[in-house]
Amino acid sequence: MSRRFRARTVTNIVYATLLTCLIEIFLIANVSMVAEYLRRMESDSFLLELMNLGPIMALLYVLAGIGIFSLIFLRLQEKHLKYLSRISTAIRDISEGDLNTNIEVKGDDEFTAMAVNLNRMVEDIRRLMEKEREAERTKNELITNVAHDLRTPLTSIIGYLELLSGKTELPPEIQKKYIDIAYAKAKRLEKLIEDLFGFTKMNYGKLSMHVGKVDIVKLLGQLLEEFYPNFVDRNLSYELHSNVPAKVIDADGNLLARLFDNLINNAIKYGADGKRVLVQIHAGDEVVSVSVTNYGYVIPADELPLIFNKFYRVEQSRSTHTGGTGLGLAIAKSVVDMHGGTIQVKSDLDGTVFTVKLKVHFDVNKENFEVAQ
Repeated sequence: MSRRFRARTVTNIVYATLLTCLIEIFLIANVSMVAEYLRRMESDSFLLELMNLGPIMALLYVLAGIGIFSLIFLRLQEKHLKYLSRISTAIRDISEGDLNTNIEVKGDDEFTAMAVNLNRMVEDIRRLMEKEREAERTKNELITNVAHDLRTPLTSIIGYLELLSGKTELPPEIQKKYIDIAYAKAKRLEKLIEDLFGFTKMNYGKLSMHVGKVDIVKLLGQLLEEFYPNFVDRNLSYELHSNVPAKVIDADGNLLARLFDNLINNAIKYGADGKRVLVQIHAGDEVVSVSVTNYGYVIPADELPLIFNKFYRVEQSRSTHTGGTGLGLAIAKSVVDMHGGTIQVKSDLDGTVFTVKLKVHFDVNKENFEVAQ
């Protein structure tokens, strides 16, 4: 029992005791006066007979005192007892599955704290159940999207292979064309499975990080050079700006390469109309900020919060025109999370900007982390 509740209870007991004593004194005085009056009147009253039986009268006074004390004390405690009853009812409702229960918070005592904690518990349970429902919905959506994205290239591959293995003799140039198409579809299938497998490992914490020293300026320069044919194919130019010539940070080089590979690839796919992709590095003592900007398609504001969801694509037709699997940005988010960093997106007429912030010094003394030799 806390000090405040104990003090209030003791106060009520003292108050009830004082009132009981006053009432008892008043009662005894009045009974004595009535008895004295009856004696003078030489009345044969039952009250006089009781008054002559001292022990019985004493017992009656004690019982009356107990009764009076109980009534006064219960009256003083009535507000708290009613509040406690409401809390008890709420607990029963919650145990029966009614998560819409909410207890009105009144006062500033132990019962108030109990009500606040119960309301918080119900809110936590509601949030947990909502997360479970969302996880179930996401799982079903994942299965549907995987089935769709696997079936489309697989159906094409089977179709072209059936044409090639058919009885009709095809000209060599047609055969080569069909083989090239089937190969491209197979590569897309391989990319989807690779992305899905990688994302699953990251998402469920089954991927160990090999943390070492990574020059992030050099890494981004190499990645942009590797994407040069893609830039040329989309009639795009690129620029790399950095406030330092080199910046070494603690990170998993392979995972960082995958992170920025996805961001640059995304900028190329959706930024063709803007004719330019800009990569900027701002290195501080504790944090490195990298932004990848394209000046093409503007992402609608209501879709920005969904952009890092797995299998989410801005164009919902899931066509192969952009070549995406819908996992690239989800993988990027997972890599950033594993490094304890942040990733944000902003999109308007001034461009679509993905900004990644990473710590320069990283704590490798964690589960699933290894120091690269």
